[in-house]
Amino acid sequence: MIGRSSQEQQIERLQKSQKAEFVAVLGRRRVGKTYLIDQSFAGMICFQMTGIQMGNKAAQLENFNRKLYLQAKTPFISAPPGDWGLAFFQLRTYLETLPKTTKQVLFLDELPWIATPKSGFLQHLAHLWNDYLSKHNHYILIICGSASSWITKNITNDKGGLHNRLTEIIQLQPFTLSEVKQFLNHKNIQLTHQEIARIYMAMGGIPYYLDDIRRGENAAQAIDRMCFTDGGRLRNEYDNLYKALFNHAADHERIIASLAGSQKGLLRKEILQISKVRDGGPFTRAMDELITCGFIKNINQFAKIKREDVYRLQDEFSIFYHRFIKNTRNQPKGQWDQKSTTQSYKIWLGYAFELLVFRHLEQIKSKLGISGVYSEVSTFYYNFGKPKGIQIDLLIDRMDQVINYCEIKYYDGNFAIDKAYLQDTLEKIIKFKEATKTGKQIFVTFITNKELKENEHSKELVDRTIVLDDLFSG
Repeated sequence: MIGRSSQEQQIERLQKSQKAEFVAVLGRRRVGKTYLIDQSFAGMICFQMTGIQMGNKAAQLENFNRKLYLQAKTPFISAPPGDWGLAFFQLRTYLETLPKTTKQVLFLDELPWIATPKSGFLQHLAHLWNDYLSKHNHYILIICGSASSWITKNITNDKGGLHNRLTEIIQLQPFTLSEVKQFLNHKNIQLTHQEIARIYMAMGGIPYYLDDIRRGENAAQAIDRMCFTDGGRLRNEYDNLYKALFNHAADHERIIASLAGSQKGLLRKEILQISKVRDGGPFTRAMDELITCGFIKNINQFAKIKREDVYRLQDEFSIFYHRFIKNTRNQPKGQWDQKSTTQSYKIWLGYAFELLVFRHLEQIKSKLGISGVYSEVSTFYYNFGKPKGIQIDLLIDRMDQVINYCEIKYYDGNFAIDKAYLQDTLEKIIKFKEATKTGKQIFVTFITNKELKENEHSKELVDRTIVLDDLFSG
């Protein structure tokens, strides 16, 4: 398995555990949660059920009944149970027929779809765990769902019978660049780092998306076929992405759309103004869910209070969709080649590369040799939008009295620092020091997709250079 070494270690511990385990597997839609469980617990799963999207209580119970019939191998299929109390009684009766000397895994996939409102599912699941499963050390109960916020609210933070019952949380993140390279190599696809980065900036490190890349395609061809061709895997992906995760997803989609149009992120008041989502409960609920599910990241502003956090959309595909796919219908094949020559494409490259950098902060810290040094990542706006205002995209504030001031630049060739760029950056550093009153050492770190062209100005300004190849480490 590629890119899941820490999760495999967690699973190995679970398989060797001498007690019952209650596990939640979390991660963005299409990130590979079900695949991880199916592969890791092959031959150990005694009951598995996937919720039916938009199914009511009766549909979920009928689905449960059929799964139990197939997995228990009963001679006939009975009528579906009328409620979850009876359903779990039938499940318990089946479980008691199984060997107790080997691990028995129960896997409930897409749990938020199963637990329909007022169905009593969660109460009866809590009873099954507390009254039976937890008392036998050979059981592993695994719940899974792409709506991490739902599981956090209804399982992790439950005030009833499920409170504090989870024994393990397995969190899956999108692949890193290095893992994408391994994944493609496993498919016998050899692409340069620049080509892999262009694919990543469009669709992120989502295994389900990456699995559709074909041998012999470059980045532009793969993106054109998958995103702009009728029948392409990502042609209509966005239409169901948020609706599958959230009830009343309109607010979520409006927040996403407002952030997709922002190059540097937005403050809370700006998102409210652009999205038109009602302030208070509706906005807070949608924003919290999007952050918990990993679509949005709130980044501290250096030396500022929390309510002035900058919010950035960090789902590559959602950004790409709003920039290029939305409102493109019935257009000829090969349109991505045309779009990739436009100014909007060049602007997107800079934006997407910044997100790529934020996705790979651990690799950057490793290259700087500060992995073992406690540090905090922030951005900095000062008099933002004013002629004399400054904006710094990335600061790494270190406990060893150093701040890495990071300049992020995506450029077709080897970027050359000229005198004007040098003076502008030095002035920004002076203003930053004055505004924050920091006495820490400032090291200028230049992060770019290709090697920086060395000249007298780069020698004066830049302390360390990090290039795209460095983000493929680890």
